[in-house]
Amino acid sequence: MALLSSGKTGAGSSVLGQRTAPAATTGRLGGLMGNYDKGENRGITSGLSLRKTAKISDEEFAQLSAFIYEKTGISIPDKRKYLLENRLGSRLKELGLNSFKEYYDFLRLDRNKTLEMDKLCEKVTTNETSFYRDIRQLNIFQNDILKEFIKAQEAAGKKEIFIWSAGCSSGEEPYTLAIMISEVLGMSIIGWNIRIAANDLSPAMLAKAREGLYTEYSLRTTPKGIVAKYFDKEGEDYRIKSRVKKLINFGPINLSDAAALKRVPKSHIVFCRNVIIYFDDPMKQGVISAFYDNLVPGGYLFLGHSESIHKLSTAFKPVLKPGGMCYRKEG
Repeated sequence: MALLSSGKTGAGSSVLGQRTAPAATTGRLGGLMGNYDKGENRGITSGLSLRKTAKISDEEFAQLSAFIYEKTGISIPDKRKYLLENRLGSRLKELGLNSFKEYYDFLRLDRNKTLEMDKLCEKVTTNETSFYRDIRQLNIFQNDILKEFIKAQEAAGKKEIFIWSAGCSSGEEPYTLAIMISEVLGMSIIGWNIRIAANDLSPAMLAKAREGLYTEYSLRTTPKGIVAKYFDKEGEDYRIKSRVKKLINFGPINLSDAAALKRVPKSHIVFCRNVIIYFDDPMKQGVISAFYDNLVPGGYLFLGHSESIHKLSTAFKPVLKPGGMCYRKEG
């Protein structure tokens, strides 16, 4: 997941301090509630269309960015104000709203606010992902961490692998991990209990992940032999085979929801790549702490190549490998 990307992947954003949402206003919205419903359910009439693209004021930006932070933990710096304006401007037109203040009120008070929050999340995040993304780090996972872990599990008589893919987007990462596990275990996978919990904030991304149908572009960095072995061709697209899909359980999660994070079953390995870079320090610390609590002693945490927990947590031990690094929970 990337926040309001301007075309570059992996770039960080400015760190903001803790925000609080402004107090809710009271009363009706000057007759706008009826307009919201019409715009959402019957399409926008010419009388409701914006003649010009709405501009977001400093006050409106403060309200919306604080609201987004409160609901999702995503921190939007002031320098990305114009990107928020561009991303949400089209949504205002679709709803027949004339200002970002009206949209802010809609998010808080309209009967369709839950559905709109889903759309908002899709607007403010860019899901740039692919199978076998950042192959050097994945090689560390497959050739070093996973193989050593499997040997240790076999020696202990515990044939189980529990992985958590937090911020899984449209599923490419957890499917890649499942494929790598299948490659390492081979036919012996039948005797193993494998569970990959894959979570994301966006319902649309989760729906795509569950569908398991991908374009050739999503597989652009995937070895051809892997594509032939684990995908079925459907027209111009590729569908992940059921034996891979059954290893993964997709579900919604909000990384700012501490209670929800505690409900995730214990994991041996956690992947959360290219996600926390878009959080401010308090949010990062909370998420990293949740990952630590989730991992069993000796478990591993994988972050994006441009992400670090330096100055955020001393609980993990860095594990340096050629081509990248991960973190280990001692014990």
